Amino acid sequence: MLDLTYELPKPKVISGAKHDWELVIGMEVHAQVSSNAKLFSGASTQFGAEPNSNVSFVDAAMPGMLPVINEYCVEQAVRTGLGLKADINLWSAFDRKNYFYPDLPQGYQISQLYHPIVGEGEVLVELGDGTARMVRIERIHMEQDAGKSIHDMDPNMSFVDLNRTGVCLMEIVSRPDIRGPEEAAAYIAKLRQIMRYLGTCDGNMQNGNLRADVNVSICLPGAYEKYQETQDFSHLGTRCEIKNMNSMRFIQQAIEVEARRQIAIVEAGGEVEQETRLYDPDKGETRSMRSKEEAHDYRYFPDPDLLPLEIEQDWVDDIAANLPELPDEKKARFIADFGLTDYDASVLTADVESAAYFDEVAKGRNGKLAANWVINELFGRLKKEDHDITDSPVSPAQLGGIIDLISSDAISGKIAKDLFEIVYTEGGDPEQIVEERGMKQVTDTGAIETALDEIIAANPAQVEKAKVNPKLAGWFVGQVMKATGGKANPKAVNELVAKKLG
Repeated sequence: MLDLTYELPKPKVISGAKHDWELVIGMEVHAQVSSNAKLFSGASTQFGAEPNSNVSFVDAAMPGMLPVINEYCVEQAVRTGLGLKADINLWSAFDRKNYFYPDLPQGYQISQLYHPIVGEGEVLVELGDGTARMVRIERIHMEQDAGKSIHDMDPNMSFVDLNRTGVCLMEIVSRPDIRGPEEAAAYIAKLRQIMRYLGTCDGNMQNGNLRADVNVSICLPGAYEKYQETQDFSHLGTRCEIKNMNSMRFIQQAIEVEARRQIAIVEAGGEVEQETRLYDPDKGETRSMRSKEEAHDYRYFPDPDLLPLEIEQDWVDDIAANLPELPDEKKARFIADFGLTDYDASVLTADVESAAYFDEVAKGRNGKLAANWVINELFGRLKKEDHDITDSPVSPAQLGGIIDLISSDAISGKIAKDLFEIVYTEGGDPEQIVEERGMKQVTDTGAIETALDEIIAANPAQVEKAKVNPKLAGWFVGQVMKATGGKANPKAVNELVAKKLG
């Protein structure tokens, strides 16, 4: 059972010349569905292919070509909705959104304005300071992506690549529940994490597979609470949409810049105009792209080539029954079963591959010890070398073997680090390496006592000092460890030193 008790983060406050202002943010996230084929054609969705090589007659809008829906894309949208605890609509329909653009061959985009496939859901967005906010999802609808216009290949001409045309997008629309730039970035990160766990979107922002339109408005303190009570948008300021953001850092910068622009306008006695804007990170400003269109400007109407989409509850239930364990549930399990801290559990569940790696290492072992080795030793080394967990030269079985040797007192913590280095760089079975290279910990108290007696006999002055100041006994522990090549059992050494020095 998830513990959903949390403290709300404070809204971002920006001081203007006359008033303090709060931010209100809603987001429209476009997530490319992980599918080998497009939404209405069998053309490939492979990224990086030769321009215009992944284009079917349907994508190119050749006369007489009719769209045929890709069932797997529908399944992925349903799976995403279930992962966001959203309502799944058994009846949905496709509409034509009409506008002209060079990389949209049909002259319209097939989307779902009036009857989306997924209804209201929610996402718990946790911040690093221990606070969290539940962000409401208004809807998720499927739509086609457009192509790509290329303007930097020729000084006089632009080119069009239609490879992306027709690729299935899920547009995830949030309510205006986000209250600051950091929250916005955390929301995107959480959505990406959930979809990666589900396998419905790879979340690659660099390739444009995940991008966001960010709606920003400002209001005076107290106005947002009135909106929450009444759901009356008049309590909030006029919003402006910042289009096509595909960087967490730029999203945060753009929100701050746009909010300050709106504050300056309102405090000067002007009115913010609802419009679509672009963020220029080089100049640190947003600039107008176009006045914000309303639905009627696109002349939406039901797509005559596609029947309404009807799905069965049994099919939805089957998808729900086969969902993987999601990040929040996995984190709660790691805390409950392995006694991990909230922070360690968050690090280990950040992506599905890391969580699976830890799960395998910790199975049947001390969870805290396993987490310490995975996070500090393995992740630390991988980060230093700019590697991913999927590139790890140390398998879960190998790291588990090292932990087993520590737990059985076969090796000390220091020897374990040396062993980890050998396994990381050379590979091999940890237990076999320890045997072959004589790395086993010395647990024979007789051998340890002999080494200690020799050190005591050779250092009478140090003995007297240690008897006066017990903290100096650590010097003898260090000398014994040095004399035994670091192989002596530290616990046994400490006990013997304490006994010998009284």
